[in-house]
Amino acid sequence: MRFFNTAGPCHPAKHYMLPPERRLPGVRDLIDQEQYYVIHAPRQTGKTTSVRALARSLTAEGRYAALVASCEVGQAVRTSLEEGVAAVVDSIRLAARVDLPEELRPPEQDPSVSAATRLQEHLTDWSQISPRPIVLFLDEIDALFDDLLLSVLRQLRAGFSSRPGAFPQSVALIGLRDVRDYRIRLRPDTESLGTSSPFNIKVESLTLRNFTAAEVAELYGQHTAETGQLFTEDAKALAYQLTRGQPWLVNALARQAVQVVETDRSLPIEAAHVERAKEILIERRDTHLDSLIDRLREPRVRRILEPILSGELLSPEVLDDDIQFVEDLGLIARSAGLEIANPIYREIIPRALTSVMQRSLPVGRASFAAADGTLSTGVLLEDFRAFWRQHAESFLDRQPYSEAAAQLVFMAFLQRVVNGGGFIDREYAIGSGRIDLCVRWPHPGGLQRWAVELKVWRDGRPDPLPDGLEQLNAYLDRLGLEHGTLILFDGRAKAPPLTERCSQTEVEHAGRLMVVVRL
Repeated sequence: MRFFNTAGPCHPAKHYMLPPERRLPGVRDLIDQEQYYVIHAPRQTGKTTSVRALARSLTAEGRYAALVASCEVGQAVRTSLEEGVAAVVDSIRLAARVDLPEELRPPEQDPSVSAATRLQEHLTDWSQISPRPIVLFLDEIDALFDDLLLSVLRQLRAGFSSRPGAFPQSVALIGLRDVRDYRIRLRPDTESLGTSSPFNIKVESLTLRNFTAAEVAELYGQHTAETGQLFTEDAKALAYQLTRGQPWLVNALARQAVQVVETDRSLPIEAAHVERAKEILIERRDTHLDSLIDRLREPRVRRILEPILSGELLSPEVLDDDIQFVEDLGLIARSAGLEIANPIYREIIPRALTSVMQRSLPVGRASFAAADGTLSTGVLLEDFRAFWRQHAESFLDRQPYSEAAAQLVFMAFLQRVVNGGGFIDREYAIGSGRIDLCVRWPHPGGLQRWAVELKVWRDGRPDPLPDGLEQLNAYLDRLGLEHGTLILFDGRAKAPPLTERCSQTEVEHAGRLMVVVRL
């Protein structure tokens, strides 16, 4: 029986999967036209799965000898050009031993040939003896660095004009980033590569899009067809909403839902099961999520994510390459502005940035649960004001994302309260000037929803109260709520002492009663 895969490439006999070529339109035309090109996309989006399936199809059709070889083997020996090139050549040879019939395999590599031309000569020899034109996919190309990467790219470029009789007909470089960005990692800025690109023979840069809502439903439908277990329409819609179609997340949500949350195949997977599966993923922080979290403290990543988290504008010093780098990681998406790529990442990023803080906070859910099971928001705000007066400076000083520090501290406090008892929906985007939070708190009488807006009063700007009330009012309109809370942090250098500025009042605005907390 097949299953939802979250580790390594998918195999059609073992895993639920969609036709891989569907997300690479035009790739066969590039191959037929003898073109060299790039396929780049964030990690865990199906790059390897797609090209392996394509290579198998091309070889089976009898026109080409198509092969996927990984360059990751060169990463361990990147300081040695000789060992690195030999590792890449060996990777091609060993992959062919597994995936190609004997008559289509390359020859043994010649160790007497210099590393500077060994890959070129190996591919030339293979092309000349092969009864079919060769199509080569070099996966994990961005695992190579510096002189090794430069040598591999130059050797491919040197053999390009000899294709297809004496060099591969088509070569695809597959990695996280477009090849135009590799030059940044090859040499210091003061040195030149001698060309605007180390791979200026490429004609296209393809990327793998995320799944559409219809494709998420199609993938989940394969599970239903094989097991009889349904995914409700609400469950499928929520899965797409939470993941925006990111392939690993789509599979991971479904895997948790059917293997952990609801294992009885006679019962359908409902939206509540998907919600629980999301929480499990965030709590577990599997390899894919951990690899993203590890990037959060990198300066280039922080320069983009910090203003998104704080609702501020990008610094004029930010380069477009910084934005592209974070987008290539899959952390952000471009819409009207910049936003976190999907709601799961939007949830996990502030949690990851405040995980240590959460563990050190002396608060618990029981303190804020009323006798009827509802959340006592008034008590929560009172306790947070007391906490802020006592601990604000020490917690703010320890936050790496200083522009969003106050908002992150409140979110950590709130997460510690809500953990295991409810959910927090977060909305934030670059230039919005705010963070919107909606706490969903299930209780015996139904579902309690509490809307909170966070804003910061910064130097050189007027009191954010008027804008905050208007923004909160619009947020309440969208949620269909009549009450909400506006929290204003005073981040000015000459703000009054905490003991003087901490206050809480009720304000009527646009026919709604709003609680305003100043901190």
